[in-house]
Amino acid sequence: MKPQNLLAMLALGLAACNQPKPAEPKASIIGTWQLVSDVIITKGDTAITYPVKGKEDEMIKMYNDTHFAFTQHDLKKGKIDTPFFSSGAGTYTLKGDDYTEHLMYCTDRVWEGHEFNFKLTIHNDTLIQKGIERLDSLKINREIVETYVRKK
Repeated sequence: MKPQNLLAMLALGLAACNQPKPAEPKASIIGTWQLVSDVIITKGDTAITYPVKGKEDEMIKMYNDTHFAFTQHDLKKGKIDTPFFSSGAGTYTLKGDDYTEHLMYCTDRVWEGHEFNFKLTIHNDTLIQKGIERLDSLKINREIVETYVRKK
């Protein structure tokens, strides 16, 4: 083998050895998540709003590449004194842990057309959404901490 070819092969081999390892893939939010905990902090007062003792309901949140949707309902199929159903959907952006929802549709229509900024973290099968919900027309200005687990 010619010395030039041997040197070129050696240089290629050394360059390949020094390549940085690919970054670990970030956990994806795409999929379906079930709410397990909801905490609301208003003017320093903390309230656990989910789960509520004696109230049987369920909430899920779903994501695709560009949109989110959530729905919550009682588990008695509306056959209780106070039947409950709520839903909403819209688009979102996620840059690092900065997550912004653009709420386009909501059972409670005054929430429609608003944008909400949160921090989003995922660890294994747990997603935590934390940030401020502010809606001046309803005099709402509160911090929320929602915890979800990925549905299998």
